[in-house]
Amino acid sequence: MVLESTVVCVDTSEYMRNGDFIPTRLQAQQDAVNLVCHSKTRSNPENNIGLITLSNVKVLATLTTDVGKILASLHQVQPKGTIKFTTGVRVAHLALKHRQGRNHRMRIIIFVGSPIEEDEKDLTKLAKKLKKEKVNLDIVNFGEDASNTSKLESFVNTVNGKDGTGSHLVTVPPGPILSDALVSSPVIVGEDGSGVVPGLSGASNEFEFGFDPTTDPELAMALRISMEEQRQRQDDDSRKAQVESVATTEGGGASEQKTPAVAADSEEALLEQAIKMSMQQPASAMETVPERPQIPDFQSMSEEEQIAYAMQISLTQQSSDEISELANPSRKSEEETPMDTSEPDKQPDPNDDYSEVMSDPDFLRGVLENLPGVDPSSEAIKNAMGTLTQQPKSEDKDKKKDDKSKEK
Repeated sequence: MVLESTVVCVDTSEYMRNGDFIPTRLQAQQDAVNLVCHSKTRSNPENNIGLITLSNVKVLATLTTDVGKILASLHQVQPKGTIKFTTGVRVAHLALKHRQGRNHRMRIIIFVGSPIEEDEKDLTKLAKKLKKEKVNLDIVNFGEDASNTSKLESFVNTVNGKDGTGSHLVTVPPGPILSDALVSSPVIVGEDGSGVVPGLSGASNEFEFGFDPTTDPELAMALRISMEEQRQRQDDDSRKAQVESVATTEGGGASEQKTPAVAADSEEALLEQAIKMSMQQPASAMETVPERPQIPDFQSMSEEEQIAYAMQISLTQQSSDEISELANPSRKSEEETPMDTSEPDKQPDPNDDYSEVMSDPDFLRGVLENLPGVDPSSEAIKNAMGTLTQQPKSEDKDKKKDDKSKEK
């Protein structure tokens, strides 16, 4: 960005009352000065601007960065007298010599809307002085372009010299709005041709997205990112189209190679590939990682659904137990065999005498009552019990006799 100190010379003569520019030449000139001031300050915040009238040659505002101060002074001016072109340019040059920023370039912007009374010799002499002092000049010729164009063209050409391009003449015929005519002119665009500075009134058509990006920088950044992504997608699509066109021209072999490539891009091919990868997992890995049962939401289940879920869990546990028993039968026998904590059964002694028990009628009656289909009160049962009780008694008598005979 170029650092400049600019003095704007406005025409405040009686010719500015004419209405060939809407609404009048004076008000059209005010809008154009507003455009120029914002253009200079927004291109570089350190640029300075001053304001001088050409009718009575008065400095309305010294070099400043406050655009509001300049516009407030401009709106207080009323048309009066005639234009004094050379005197106003000399005063503007003197103001630029006393600028604070010595590294700033000097520029004078002159609005001419009334006939110039100076001779071409005086204008040529002034132009050579400005060229020597390296002062650039922009002249906006409007209203009286028929009488002023030839003088102003020679004046600007003298300031530029043979190789100079820093000075410009913009002639605006009656009809269009003056500020709109200056939007694309060298007065606003500048020497580097960078275009309209964003945010200027009358330049809405020149914005990249149709609005001032300085008012909403986040939206402007989002739009730029979106445009970059769209441009990238378009480049990718064009690349793919070129690859496919080359593949189709290579013949049958290329077409066979193209088919799986196209199929791989489809969703069905990606789904089949995922299924194949899942089927190729090792069985050991699948066994080592048990599936975790999903716990249902019991609050949302009805009582019947809860009962069915409980029965399903019990069946699955029973089936898993059966499978484990079949897999480890030895484990089942070990688990089912209880520990033997009782005393070992004693073998019956053949010398034991059960005659006393068998001779007990109450014992025999209790045993018979427990037998199914046996009536202890029947005559046959009573006779049998009698014989059983009498037989041990006879045997006892015989035994006693034997013992006595042995003693003798």
